[in-house]
Amino acid sequence: MKIPKRILPLVEHGLVDEVISRLMSGKEADVFVVRCGTEIRCAKVYKEANKRSFKQAVLYQEGRKGRNSRRARAMEKGSKFGRQQQEITWQTVEVDALFRLAGAGVRVPQPYNCLDGVLLMELITDAEGDVAPRLGDVTMDAEKALADHALVMKYVVIMLCDGLIHGDLSEFNVLVDEHGPVIIDLPQAVNAAGNNNAESMLTRDVNNMRRYYGRFAPELLDTQYAKEIWALYEDGALHADSKLRGKFKENLQDVDVNEITEVIEAARAEEIERQERRREAEQPE
Repeated sequence: MKIPKRILPLVEHGLVDEVISRLMSGKEADVFVVRCGTEIRCAKVYKEANKRSFKQAVLYQEGRKGRNSRRARAMEKGSKFGRQQQEITWQTVEVDALFRLAGAGVRVPQPYNCLDGVLLMELITDAEGDVAPRLGDVTMDAEKALADHALVMKYVVIMLCDGLIHGDLSEFNVLVDEHGPVIIDLPQAVNAAGNNNAESMLTRDVNNMRRYYGRFAPELLDTQYAKEIWALYEDGALHADSKLRGKFKENLQDVDVNEITEVIEAARAEEIERQERRREAEQPE
């Protein structure tokens, strides 16, 4: 196919030899299947801010620091230079997260290069060599659901121990190959220690996974992994090899009605957005 304009610099630098096909077009990026020498990889082309429809991006950017004070001040003021730096930060967050998490033991696509807003990374495939399906397109028996859910919870814990929260984890951002789940799409990764929304985002991520895997293993629907994980994290007792039970004893004396109402409203808005994304995913390219 014709080489997209944004991928042309990678061709000129000898990083990409051929663009084979468009894999998907999303709200934040377009993804293409490319050939790099003898390897088949994918190129993720980030959309510019005015074309990107990721909701409430400012909530995810809280706690992200500029590389120097001038950039940080410019980002805060929202100047042209500051907006350019925000774009660079938005794009490099995923690259940094992928390298960090791959090294920590989380299954993510292996990143290779990022040039001019295009991330070159591993193409996740199934046993037949075809592009691996998203979790939302996969069915499984209860035993498989329990095993894969436990593995995803392990990845969530490793990420949090490394200071990161995915921030948008759902059945749309997990691929499934012959070895199990692979976490993808991390440009909105949250700084767990520096973002006031960290707990609510972790809770949403974990509960999204509970809800989906609970379709096949209903016993998961009664678990409280999000509260268990966050409590261990706050106590400084969370480790990459922590054994989770999915149980948590509530302190009813500390119940905040307003907070509960906010959680319910957030869940309602999340469900509306999830349905929109499902409809988009079901539309033909």
